[in-house]
Amino acid sequence: MRFQLCGILALPLLALGEQIVVKNPITQQTMPTLADLLTIEQTTSIFYSYARELTSSNVFSDSGASPITLLVPTNKAVMALSRKPHQGPAPDIVITDEEFDSKSKENVERWVSAHIIPQSPIAFDQTYPTLLDGKTITFTQSKKGDTDDWSRAVIEGKVHIIGKREASNGVLFLIDGTIPSD
Repeated sequence: MRFQLCGILALPLLALGEQIVVKNPITQQTMPTLADLLTIEQTTSIFYSYARELTSSNVFSDSGASPITLLVPTNKAVMALSRKPHQGPAPDIVITDEEFDSKSKENVERWVSAHIIPQSPIAFDQTYPTLLDGKTITFTQSKKGDTDDWSRAVIEGKVHIIGKREASNGVLFLIDGTIPSD
């Protein structure tokens, strides 16, 4: 019993020579991913509900990928659309439910892709291709203000950037309109 008690008391002393340093994850500051920002940004939940259903949205959570620029419309901007992203252009023909589901997914993929610029950072006086094949987005600067930054940027002559969030894998810009996919 005496040896057992000595062994128990000596254990902490033996461990002092072999201390393992563990970094405290709470004190380490890392930037969130675009997916993290979209998850907590309540004003863009409609865009993210469309986007997260697509395989292309995996890039939003991949902090090792090349940085991208997301132009994310507010819920108000999406709600103002006369036809929602999954609806696409007005149909001219009657289609089956299966064809409708397939077409809806294709429409959403096109719409979300039109809001993604595959590079970051960007300048606000240029034209950039989006992930939607053949679609480009042109940025201009509004006349007000003296700085050349995102707060003065106008997209396609009518959509304004109203907020900016930086992530480990790119930048998210909140916009007050949507980018047409046609």
